[in-house]
Amino acid sequence: MASNITVNPSSPALDHFALPNLTKFKIALCQLTVYSEKKKNLELAHRAIESAADQGAKLVLLPEMWNCPCSNDYFAKYAEDFDDENASPTYSMLSEIASEKGIIIVGGSIPEQNNGCLYNTCCVFGSDGKLKAKYRKIHLFDIDIPGDISFKESDTFTAGHEPTILETDLGRIGIAICHDLCFPELAMLYAAKGAHLLCYPGAFNVSTGELLWELLQRGRALDNQLYVATCSPSRDSNGSYTIWGHSTLVGPAGEIIATSGHDETTVIAEIDYSLMQLQRKALPLEKQRRDDIYQFVDL
Repeated sequence: MASNITVNPSSPALDHFALPNLTKFKIALCQLTVYSEKKKNLELAHRAIESAADQGAKLVLLPEMWNCPCSNDYFAKYAEDFDDENASPTYSMLSEIASEKGIIIVGGSIPEQNNGCLYNTCCVFGSDGKLKAKYRKIHLFDIDIPGDISFKESDTFTAGHEPTILETDLGRIGIAICHDLCFPELAMLYAAKGAHLLCYPGAFNVSTGELLWELLQRGRALDNQLYVATCSPSRDSNGSYTIWGHSTLVGPAGEIIATSGHDETTVIAEIDYSLMQLQRKALPLEKQRRDDIYQFVDL
């Protein structure tokens, strides 16, 4: 069972060494090919989730923009209103299979329509099929590299404003999306709130992916001594730019536990939170921080 945790600057400090009852479990990263037909994308995701659960995965992570080609031309057409779950086929599918398989699904991201605004949104469903959390991408991806890539997410989407961390049987999970990975402050905030695992559905392009994708994941994991999981669409997905792929699970020492190439696949790997304790005892960064010199301000 999962429950939302309010990210509150006045909340008391947490015991960073505290572990959930279940310290070891399998996670699945479903690197899906995204087509221009939403129905086809939903069917593909359903099969991938079902297969992952049958292989023992207790948590399934989907990519950014997996029910919709990653292109400003498609976002508004494919957007769904999660407040009306009966009118949201993506919401209904994820809810049903989460309940059927008794797993937690971090539902990647899809375009959300709400009160006249479009958001890049990740929904998390508990093992009972109920919506446990909804995160709207905070840092929108605007890039302009002459002769390479130009993409401005802010032309279409409205930025979110609420960090999201939730308590589950599989630990405390912080949710972010793609470009959020570039901002260490958000990961630091989640770590300060006792997160064990950070999930980043993403769709880095080839240019930024080759330079930054693995580097940023390992940095966020190593700095905060926790697990980082990412999930990307496959390289041959439809959309306005070429996707890097390489869905990855990184451990608390910044080590690559499992990763993919750029083709459609599902990565299944094991998370063992006891390794967090060992890393934090061996290298006690939390105790070594010099708050008398610098301070992270939780806004």
